[in-house]
Amino acid sequence: MSEEKRIGVFICRCGRNIAHTVDIDKAIEEIKKKHDVAFIEENMYMCSDPGQNLLKEAIHSKDLNRVVVAACSRDMHEPTFMSATKEADLNPYLLEMANIREQVSWVHENKEDATNKAVKIIESAIERVKMNTPLTALEIPVTQKALVIGGGIAGIQSALDIADSGYDVTLIEKASSIGGHMSQLAETFPTLDCSQCILTPKMVAVSHHPKIELLTCAEVEVVDGFVGNFKVRIRKNPRYVTEMCNMCNDCVEVCPVVVHDEYNMGLSPRKAIYIAFPQAVPAYYVIDPKTCLGIDPLICSKCAEVCEQDAVDFDMRGEIMEDTFGAIIVATGYEPYPIESIGEYGYGLIPDVISGLEFERLLSANGPTAGVIRRPSDGKEPETVVFIHCTGSRDPAKHLPYCSKICCMYATKHALQFKHLNHNATAINFYIDVRTAGKDYEEFYKRAAEEERVIYIRGKVSELLQDGNRILIRGVNTIAGEGVELHADMVVLANGLIPSEGTKEISSILKLSCDSIGFIKEAHPKLKPVETAISGVFVAGTASGPKDIPETVSNASAAAAKAITILSHKTLERPPQIAEIEQTTCGKCHTCIHVCPYGAIYYDSTSNKVLIREALCEGCGSCAAACPSGSIELKNSTYRSISASIKALLKGEEMAQ
Repeated sequence: MSEEKRIGVFICRCGRNIAHTVDIDKAIEEIKKKHDVAFIEENMYMCSDPGQNLLKEAIHSKDLNRVVVAACSRDMHEPTFMSATKEADLNPYLLEMANIREQVSWVHENKEDATNKAVKIIESAIERVKMNTPLTALEIPVTQKALVIGGGIAGIQSALDIADSGYDVTLIEKASSIGGHMSQLAETFPTLDCSQCILTPKMVAVSHHPKIELLTCAEVEVVDGFVGNFKVRIRKNPRYVTEMCNMCNDCVEVCPVVVHDEYNMGLSPRKAIYIAFPQAVPAYYVIDPKTCLGIDPLICSKCAEVCEQDAVDFDMRGEIMEDTFGAIIVATGYEPYPIESIGEYGYGLIPDVISGLEFERLLSANGPTAGVIRRPSDGKEPETVVFIHCTGSRDPAKHLPYCSKICCMYATKHALQFKHLNHNATAINFYIDVRTAGKDYEEFYKRAAEEERVIYIRGKVSELLQDGNRILIRGVNTIAGEGVELHADMVVLANGLIPSEGTKEISSILKLSCDSIGFIKEAHPKLKPVETAISGVFVAGTASGPKDIPETVSNASAAAAKAITILSHKTLERPPQIAEIEQTTCGKCHTCIHVCPYGAIYYDSTSNKVLIREALCEGCGSCAAACPSGSIELKNSTYRSISASIKALLKGEEMAQ
C-alpha cells in the first residue's frame, strides 16, 4: 500500500520582492482548487525565524511528509529550508523549492502573467515532490591536509592561516622563490610602506613553519579524487644547487652566461646561476637550465669548480611526488597586460616608454638603478614623466573590457614617488576616470593632486612619437574639450591585469570554470566569493580577478577559512542526489564515461560493469542525458518525476491550444 502524500506548500512574499509582482492570495486560491494539499500558507519572509518556525510547526501539527517552499532560488536558501525540515524530523530530501523570485517576479512586470507563471512553477514542484524518496547523505573521510598552489602573497597568507590553525599545508610555487609580483614592488599604496618590509617576514614565516612544506620550482601535473581526498601528482624540478649553498656569489662571478633578469623586468642582466632577489625564499641559488650552456650533457662547470660548499649538483634530477589533500586553494596570481600589443603607445620601439612594473623596479632600492629613476635610453634622470592610466583596460573594442582596479592607484603612487625623488620635476597623469575604491584611497589621490601638485588631465592619449631625445604625447583633454600636445622625458604605462599562465593551466587540470577573460569563476560572486564549482577547491587573490593587496590578503584568509571548514572534520557529508546505473539495461557503451565532467564514472573490468564513484559525482545529469538506453537516472530526478513536473507546466498550454 503506497504512502499517503501529505504535502505542505509554503509561499514567501519576500517583502515586496515577490509580492509586488505576484498576487500571493490568488496563487494560494489556484493551488487549493487544483491540488489536494494538506496545508498551504504564506509568510512575509520564509527564511526568517518566524518563517522557519511556521514550516516546522506545520510539519508536526499537520503530519506533513512532503514540503514545497515557493521562494527564491535553490542556491540562495535550499540549505536553510532543508535544515528546518530536518529539525522537524522530516527527511530533508522530501523538500522541493519553487523559484518564484528570480524566475518570476524579477523578470516580469505584468502581475496576472507573473501570478499564472508562479502557480505553474509551484504545481510543477508539487508533482515532483510527490515522487521524491528519502535519501541519506553520503559520508566520506577527510585527509586533514591542504594544498596551496601559488606562492604570491595570496598563497602565502592562505598557507599561514591554515598552518596556524594546526593543519599541514603543502605550498607549491613554479618559480625559484615565493613572493610573487608583490616582491617586485618598491612601496605599496596608500601608506607607501616598503613592500619587502611587510612581505619578507611572511615569506620567512612560511619557510620556518613546522606545518608548511614549501616546494619551489614545482608544478601540479595531475589532480584526481574529490573533496576530502584529492590525489595530486606534483613535479618538482631540479634547482641544481643544494641547501648547502652559503650565497657567497663566487659561482655568479665565473658564470659566462648573461641574460635579461626577469625579476627586474629585463632592465638588468643576470647569470645562468642566480638568486631571484636578495630576500628570496628559499635563500639559495638556482641554475636556469634554459640559459645554462649545457647540463645534460655537461658543457660548462665553472660554477661547480669554484663552489667550496660542493652545493652545485648537475646530477640532480626532477622528481614526481604524490600526495593526498583534503582541500585545494588556487592562488596562481596575475600577469600584466602585454602592452607591446598596443601599437600606438610605441612600447618596445620608443626606449623611454616603459610599463608600470618596470617603473617599480627603477624605484626599488634593490632594482637595476638602486632606486634612482633613469631613462633606459641614456641613463639620465627625467624631468617630466607622463603616466597613462587604463593602458589596455576599459577598452572593449580592442583590448580588455574591464577595469583592472589597481591602475589608478598605482599610477598615482608612481607619480608621488617620482615627485618625492625630484621635487622640482613634473608628473602628469592622463586618466579616463580616477577610481579610488579602497580605504584612504581617495585621500591618497587628493594628496597627490592637491598637496604634491601632480597634474591630472582627463582624457585619452592617442599616440606617442619619438621626437629627438624626448617623447611627443598627443591626446585630448575631455574637460577642456581640446587637443593636447606635450613633451616628456619618460612615459609610464599603467597596464591592466590578466590571468596568469598558471591560472590557465591549473583551471584546465582541475576542470574549473573560467570567465570570458580566463579568470576563475566563483561558485557565487556574492555568497561564495572564494568557492569554485568543484567542492573542496577554493580560489584566492587575483586568480579570480583584479584585486589590490588588502583585498587579496583578506580574500586569501577567506579561502583558508573555507578550507579549514573541511579540514576540521574527519568525515564529510555529501549530497546524495547523484547518478545511479540500472545494470540490467546498461549496454556498456561508455558514453557516460566520456561525457562526465568530473571523472566520476568508470568501467570495472573485473565485474564487467560501468560504475560510479559516488564521492565524485556532482549530480549534474550529463550522463543521464547522454545514456542511449536510459539506464542512468539521478536520485530524486528520475524520468518519471521530471516528466510529471514538465506536464504540470504545460497543462494550461495544452488546454489553451
